[in-house]
Amino acid sequence: MSTVSIAALASRLDDAWRTRKPIAPISESDGVADAATAYAIQDHWTGLRLARGEKIAGRKIGLTAKAVQQQLGVSEPDYGALWQSSFYPSRDGRVELAETDFLQPRVEGEIAFLMAKKLHGPNVTPREVLAATEACALGVEIVASRIADWRIKLADTIADNASYGGHSVGPWDKRMREVDLAALQLRILHNGTLAAEGQGSAVLGHPAASAAWLVNKLAAFGVGLEPGDIVISGAICRMLPAKRGDRFEFSLTGQPALSVTFS
Repeated sequence: MSTVSIAALASRLDDAWRTRKPIAPISESDGVADAATAYAIQDHWTGLRLARGEKIAGRKIGLTAKAVQQQLGVSEPDYGALWQSSFYPSRDGRVELAETDFLQPRVEGEIAFLMAKKLHGPNVTPREVLAATEACALGVEIVASRIADWRIKLADTIADNASYGGHSVGPWDKRMREVDLAALQLRILHNGTLAAEGQGSAVLGHPAASAAWLVNKLAAFGVGLEPGDIVISGAICRMLPAKRGDRFEFSLTGQPALSVTFS
């Protein structure tokens, strides 16, 4: 695909994000099928946002669940940028969101890493990820799609910044570097009713393995993680659709609960 076409598709996604009007899947309308082209579109969109003064707060990892990989016919995760403008800080364990800020929002519970040291691939191991981590936390991702009706294939979600909408984290906890992250249990209550639960091992066997995959993948593009970067490592259990008035409460073993309300 030509550079002009890549730029045009990035602009189309950017317009969808700014106007809150979804577009048809680019895998259908423009025949984008391969990951390399999709990452080129994502990268161009990143450039558009950085040029307007946006800042990257870190990275998100998606498609870490084997079931989702099988659904999309892929054998590895994908990644996108975390935007500083869509970081939603918690206040006393509560996060208030405007449902109208997102296109087709869903929520996920994850484990977040705060990097203390620079980390560049290739061949980075999960142990090296933990050694470079300052602290971990309960992470929440608001997943959103600029693709109409979530009718996505792999190329659609990669180009669309891995279907990122926003993120929040609980208190950073240095002690979490020493616990078995794979054994931590996550529960999500939706309007007071248990809606999803899972274990950290659902994320590529261990959340640090997911973060290591990210660092090694970024190395192919000449990029790494920097001190202060946040990494949210992938959903521990299924995504839950969100609408105005919904309240979700996330709990992770040993961590304070975090409630997210769409107002």
